[in-house]
Amino acid sequence: MTTFLAGGTGTPKLLAGGRDVFDPAETTVVGNTGDDVELGGLLVCPDIDTVLFEGGGVLDRETWWGIEGDDATTHEYLTELSQAAGIVAGPRYLADDLQTAGRDIARWRRFSGASEFMFIGDRDRAVHVLRTSLLDEGYSLTEVTRTLGDAFDLTVDVVPMSDDPVASVVHTPEGALHFQEFWVAEGGSPAVEDVEFRGADAADPADAAIEAIRDGPVVLGPSNPVTSIGPMLALDGVRDALDVATVVAVSPFVDDEVFSGPAAKLMDAVGYDASTQGVADAYPFADAFVLDDADETSLDRPVVRTDTEMTDEVDAERVARACRDAINTVSDSEVA
Repeated sequence: MTTFLAGGTGTPKLLAGGRDVFDPAETTVVGNTGDDVELGGLLVCPDIDTVLFEGGGVLDRETWWGIEGDDATTHEYLTELSQAAGIVAGPRYLADDLQTAGRDIARWRRFSGASEFMFIGDRDRAVHVLRTSLLDEGYSLTEVTRTLGDAFDLTVDVVPMSDDPVASVVHTPEGALHFQEFWVAEGGSPAVEDVEFRGADAADPADAAIEAIRDGPVVLGPSNPVTSIGPMLALDGVRDALDVATVVAVSPFVDDEVFSGPAAKLMDAVGYDASTQGVADAYPFADAFVLDDADETSLDRPVVRTDTEMTDEVDAERVARACRDAINTVSDSEVA
């Protein structure tokens, strides 16, 4: 059994090319839910959906978001109606008292659908309708995610990090922004003072997630350490489980250059150097690292080097093989 902690696009890309390296039937993917949003009453789980859509063969691989070729009828007509009604475009948080009312799993991340700041295609929207409806019937997010995995005919087991609400909130000089507002609506441009995982202190890791981590080995792909992996690490018990598991991490940096996304800005804000060394400091539980050939960082743990840029599945398979080699390196050292 191998467990992947997945957020953003880095780890899903690794999974896409790693099927011949890690047996899908013996693979569990624990998805980050810190950047989930409730938009227009529908719970959207971006990091989980990327894994579901990729495994189901429908992912838009240009954006690594949503369903390829999805129709935009509802989204476009909703925008047209909103404009006709004089509604100002942009994220519209529901009132504070409504953020904690109703469906608990959506706490602190509720947006009105009157101004849909994230593009959601028609088939994509159907996924969120089904997810939200099953949650309203009383199923847990773990149960619903596994049901969706069956619908997409996935072999890997995809589970959320928690059945409880955790919201990734980025604090800026102008105020707090949910991560999706910061990244999607604002393009990651605001200055960042801190990152909060709201609700993490009261949330538990999902049973399936913590069991998968304990069973290990665990692979952390080149995901954003702060907002993709950070929400999982904020859950009580996850770090303890990682401390006893064999853990291999792929750096999303080459020295101090990040491949993509806001990781550098966010790591600076929470007190880590924006570099591979900073990733190692953020992951003290990691037993080994996979670094790019050009990365000259010297670490105090075993390192396997390869070209870590992933532009297609051939690249991703190469990185997956490096992850397997790193796991074997740790296992061999433990036997010795």
